[in-house]
Amino acid sequence: MTNSSTNQSATLGEPAATSSVERRWLLVLVLGGLTMLGPFTMDLYLPAFPQVQHDLTTTQAAVQLTLTATAVGMGIGQLLVGPMSDAFGRRRPLLIATALHVFSSLVVAISPTIAIVSLARLGQGLGAAASAVVTVAMIRDLFGGYRLVRMLARIALISGLAPIIAPVIGSQLLLVISWRGVFAALAVYGLAILIFCVLVVPETLPARSENTAENGTMLSRLRAVLRDRAFVGAAVAGSMIFASIVTYLSTSPFVFQTSLGLDPQEFGVLFAVNAVGLLIATQLSARLMRVLEPAWMLASALAIMLASGLALVVLDTNHSGLPGVAVASFVFVSTTGFANPCISILALKDHHGRAGTAAAITGFANSVIGGLISPLPGVLGGGTAQSLGGVICAGMMIALLALFFVLRPWRVAALDRS
Repeated sequence: MTNSSTNQSATLGEPAATSSVERRWLLVLVLGGLTMLGPFTMDLYLPAFPQVQHDLTTTQAAVQLTLTATAVGMGIGQLLVGPMSDAFGRRRPLLIATALHVFSSLVVAISPTIAIVSLARLGQGLGAAASAVVTVAMIRDLFGGYRLVRMLARIALISGLAPIIAPVIGSQLLLVISWRGVFAALAVYGLAILIFCVLVVPETLPARSENTAENGTMLSRLRAVLRDRAFVGAAVAGSMIFASIVTYLSTSPFVFQTSLGLDPQEFGVLFAVNAVGLLIATQLSARLMRVLEPAWMLASALAIMLASGLALVVLDTNHSGLPGVAVASFVFVSTTGFANPCISILALKDHHGRAGTAAAITGFANSVIGGLISPLPGVLGGGTAQSLGGVICAGMMIALLALFFVLRPWRVAALDRS
């Protein structure tokens, strides 16, 4: 297939690198599995936080910082891999980074101290970075129009659902293995994904000469993305959503297990209920984008998340107990599923040849800001619903300011629904 036909196929929304419907869907399934690698790396061991703290004789804040190390590694890795994938191709960086992830997972499993765990978690984050940024770039390479909306919604569903189901899976694993076994299982999953990538995932980027001619140098691509107000506003709002959900994920084990008395399995059930809400909201978001503009849909979602954060503060202040906190948490988590597809579309729709760079910037902002903010509840007053709700409220207020003063929904071009 020629370069011109490759670009035409991507524009029309037909996969350019697959020769049959079956192979196309196999590729989509592998990319979906790859998308789950980062969230699983972040969140599979969340129910084991108290166990890690006890086993390594450390503090709650130190255990939470292992999550921060992973997020920072993912942020730095995405910032490196994304522009490289635009310039040199998607496949090779993907394979190298995934292999690094497998190695780092094994190191965590045998680490004797929290310091080594944190260092290896940084390596895991660097390795998982490619799964986050290259998957989105490949989807943008292969699809256009409303098919891009549907595919990004599916990827958003997986990337949004994975952090919610990861603690459920982790809690069940802890019934039969220790927290070290959880990381060994993660290494096995990463190895399986790596093998499937070698066998199934093709190179989706057009020939380097054509891509460079269209989009310029790495620096010019970076400048073009950062000059797009819609992209910048969406990236800031998205980073606040991501920071809030990471804060929820890192704090919720202490809120629901330590403060409210749930055991790891009951905690997993709570997350499973949240996962159902997130799944429904994500699918609803993609359907509503057939008739509604994503910027205004995002504004509605941010307002609901702000209200849920405020509810957490009020409920905990009044000692309302488990039911109220669980309901407010459900609303918050579910609404992130409504918002995430909107963020993806707003950030990527005008950056076909620069998809890797755009995904890298959003991923870097998400990971670094999320990693820095997630320990705040523990630092500000322990793992309580009140401190968690305060962080969510602050994040959603910043996101709304970015939406209305930077992105400006009334100036965003209508979505192409062809």
